[in-house]
Amino acid sequence: MSRSRTCEVCGAALITRPHGGRPARYCSNACRQRALRQRLAARKARPAQGAASAAPPAASAHGLLLPSALDSFVGRQQELSRLRALLRGTRLLTLTGAGGVGKTRLALEFARRLPPRHRRVDLVELDSLRDGTRLAQSVAASLGVGERAGRTGVDALVRAIGDASRLLILDNCEHLAEPCALLVATLLSHCPRLRILATGREALRVPGETVFRVGELSLPPADAGDDVAALLRADAVRLFVARASACSPGFSLHRGNGPVVAEICRRLDGLTLAVELAARHAGTLAPGDILAGLDDQLSQLDLLTGGSRTGPRRHTGLAAAVDWSHRLLDPAEQAVFRRLAVLVGGFDVAAARAVCVGGGIGPGRVFRVLCALEAKSLIVRLPGDTAPTRFRQLSAIRVYAMERLRASGELHDTLRRALAWLTEGADRGRGEVFADQASSPLAPERDNLASVLACALGHDADTRARLTLELARVHYQQEQPSAARALLTGLLDGPEGPPPGGEAPALAARVACQQAELYEALRLGEQAVGRERLRREPAGLANALDARAAARLCRGEFTEAVADLRECLVVLASLGTPQDTAWCTHHLAWALLQAGGAPEADALMSRCLPVLRERAPWPRTAAALHTAGAVRLALGRLDSAEALFAEVLRITPGASFHSLYPVEGLALVAAESGDPQRALRLYEASVRERRRLDTEPEAPWRRTLEQAADRARARLSAAARDAAVAGARALRGDRLVAYALRTRHGDHTPGTADPLQSGDDERSRLTAREFMVVELVTKGLTNRQIAEQLGLSVHTVATHLDKVRDKLGLRSRTQIALWAADGKRNLRFRDIPHATSEI
Repeated sequence: MSRSRTCEVCGAALITRPHGGRPARYCSNACRQRALRQRLAARKARPAQGAASAAPPAASAHGLLLPSALDSFVGRQQELSRLRALLRGTRLLTLTGAGGVGKTRLALEFARRLPPRHRRVDLVELDSLRDGTRLAQSVAASLGVGERAGRTGVDALVRAIGDASRLLILDNCEHLAEPCALLVATLLSHCPRLRILATGREALRVPGETVFRVGELSLPPADAGDDVAALLRADAVRLFVARASACSPGFSLHRGNGPVVAEICRRLDGLTLAVELAARHAGTLAPGDILAGLDDQLSQLDLLTGGSRTGPRRHTGLAAAVDWSHRLLDPAEQAVFRRLAVLVGGFDVAAARAVCVGGGIGPGRVFRVLCALEAKSLIVRLPGDTAPTRFRQLSAIRVYAMERLRASGELHDTLRRALAWLTEGADRGRGEVFADQASSPLAPERDNLASVLACALGHDADTRARLTLELARVHYQQEQPSAARALLTGLLDGPEGPPPGGEAPALAARVACQQAELYEALRLGEQAVGRERLRREPAGLANALDARAAARLCRGEFTEAVADLRECLVVLASLGTPQDTAWCTHHLAWALLQAGGAPEADALMSRCLPVLRERAPWPRTAAALHTAGAVRLALGRLDSAEALFAEVLRITPGASFHSLYPVEGLALVAAESGDPQRALRLYEASVRERRRLDTEPEAPWRRTLEQAADRARARLSAAARDAAVAGARALRGDRLVAYALRTRHGDHTPGTADPLQSGDDERSRLTAREFMVVELVTKGLTNRQIAEQLGLSVHTVATHLDKVRDKLGLRSRTQIALWAADGKRNLRFRDIPHATSEI
C-alpha cells in the first residue's frame, strides 16, 4: 500500500512505496540542493548567533536569521511566487486574512526563501504588545537599536536603518493598526531602501500599500472521489496528512480514508489552523470520528483545540483565534457579526440588512459594518463580479458566531427576521402560474432557506409550510429530486395536514417524473387536479393540469396529455396572461409532436414562439426553440431545424445541461442530412457530457437519439466509427458548442484529437514546481532569470521545461505561455504561432 509524505522543502506530495530503503525527503534534486544550501547557511550563522548571545534577548533575532521552522511548510507555492513578484514593485506589502489562515507562517517562509540581496531580514512580533504608544520602542528593541541622548523611538529607528537595504516584518498588526500605520509611513518616507512586510487581519491603509489577501488552502474537487493522487494535489489535504502523520506515525492517505479526509478539509473551508487542529486528533480518533465531531456544531470548537503550547496563545484553538478578532470589534460590529451566523449560505447587503437590524442598528449602518467586517477578515467576499456582491462567514468562524448569538439571547428574534425576509422573497414569485417551471427567487438562498427552516421549529407553522414548499421547488429546479421528495412528503403526509390547494401535489408529480416513478406521478397529478377543481382557482387548476399532462407524457399517454393541455389553454384564457398562454401552447405542441400531429404542432409554435422570444426568460425561450426545431425536423425541414437548434445553443450557457438538447438536435439533423460521422460524434459527445453532469433526457427524446445513433453507426465503417468516437472525446464544454455550431475552433479534422483537448487532465499532470516554471515563462523570463527567482540551477529549469514540453506536446515557450494564459484552454494547436526559438 502506498504511503503519502510531503517534500521537506516545498511541501509537494510524495508517494512512496515500502521497498526497504530510506523514504524520500525531497521531490527533486532542486529541493535537495536548496535544503543543503539552507543547512550551510545555518551553520555559517551559528558563530554570529553565539557572539550575540551576550546581548539582550530582544536583539537575538537581529537581522540575519529568522527562527527555524519546527514543522514542514506545506503548499502555498503560487502564493509565494506571487509575493516575490509583488515585493519587487512595492515597499509595503501587507498580508491580510482570517485568523488562523496562515499569514505569519507564509510571511516567514517567504522571507526564508528570499535571495541573498534581501539577507537583512528583521522580524518583530507584536501580538503581546498592548500599548500603541510603545510601538516604536518595541520595534527598536527587537531590532537591537538602543536609545541615545536626544534620539528616542522613531528617530532612533530612522537613524539605525538609514539607507540600508533591509526587510522588516511586522507580524500581527491588527490590534495596533493606527500606530502601525503611522510608524510604517514614517519609516518608509525616511528610509529609502527599507521594505516592510506586515501581517494582520486588516490593511494598514497607508499610501503605496499593496494588500495581499491570504486565502484558504486549496481543496480537492468534488469529483476527486478516492483517487489519492487527485486528493493530494490539494494543499489542505497535504497539510492534514503531514500533521496527522506527525501525531500518528502510521497514518497515511489511502482509498479508504481519502474521501473522509477530503470532506474534513472541505468542512473546515481549508482554514490552515482548523485543518492542523483537526489533524492533531488523528492519533486518537479515526478520520470518520473527526468528521462526525465537525458535524456537531455544539462540539466543533471543542474539537478544534489543542494547538502548540509554544506558539502564540491565539493559536491554541480555533475559538481563541476568532475570539482575538472578536474582541477588537465595537459593539455594533459584534452584533452584526453574530447575527450573520444564521445565513449559512452567504448573503448580500440586502439580506444582511433584513436580518441584522435592531438593537440600535439601523439598515443604513449595516452596510458600513459589513465593510468593516470584510476588511477585518471576519467575512469573505465570494468570487465573481456579478451583482449583487455576496459574502459569507467561513464555517469555523460561523460556529463561533452562532455560539455568541445563542449566548446573547438574540437567536429567536434573528430567526424571526430571517423567516420574514425569506417569505418576502418567496412572495416575489406569487404571480407565476407555472411557478415550478420558473426560476425561484430564492434559488440563491437555498442553503439559507434550509438552515433557517431547520432552526425555526417553534415559529409560525403556515410560514414554515410556505417556505418548505419553496425549498422543495428550488431542489426540483436544481435537479435534486430526492431532497424535494422528502420535503414534499413531509408536507403532504405530516401531522399538520397538507397545505390547501394542489400546489404541493402538482410539484410532487413533477418530482416523481424526474425520478421516473410514473405511477406515483400520475396519482399525484390526479390529486392536484381534484383539489384545484374544488377550489375553483383558475391559476392553480392550470398548473395542476399541466403537471398531470407532464406525468402522462412521461407514461406515453400522449392523447390524454393533449386533452389536459387543451383544457389548460381554455382555463388560461380567463386569466389574460399572454406569456403563460404561450408557454402552455408550447407544451401542447410538444405533446402533439409525440402523438404524431406535427403539422398542428408547427402551427401552434408559429403562434407562441414570437411571444416567448420577446417576453420569456432564456430557459423558457430555449425550451420553446428546441420544440420548434424538433417539429421542423419531424416535418423534414432540416435547414430550419438546424437554425432553430443553433439559436438555442447561442442563448444557452455552455456549462449548463440545457445546451445538450440542441447539440442532440443537431446530431439528429446531421443524421437526416446524410452526415453520419458528425451525427455520431455529436451524439457520443453529448452522452459523455450527460454522464459527467449526471443528467438524463426524457425517455422519448432518448429513444429518438439512440435510434439515430444506431443508423449512423450502421452507415459507417469500423475505422470511421472509431474516429467519430475518438473525436467526441475531445469535445466538452465550449469546444463541444463550437463544433456543433461549425465554428472555427470546433471544426476538427475527423479522427484527430486536439493536443490541447484535455487541458484539465494535462494541467493535473504537471507538478507544483513545473507550474511555477510555466508561470514565470508566461511572464517572459529567461531560464537564467527563472533559476534566480526559484533558487534553482539553469540546468534544473531546462529539465523542468523539457518535462512540461513532453507532457503538453508543445514545442516553444510561446506555445507554453499561450497554454497557461488560456484559462478555458480552447485554443487549437494550429492556432498557436510557432516560435523560432525552441525550448
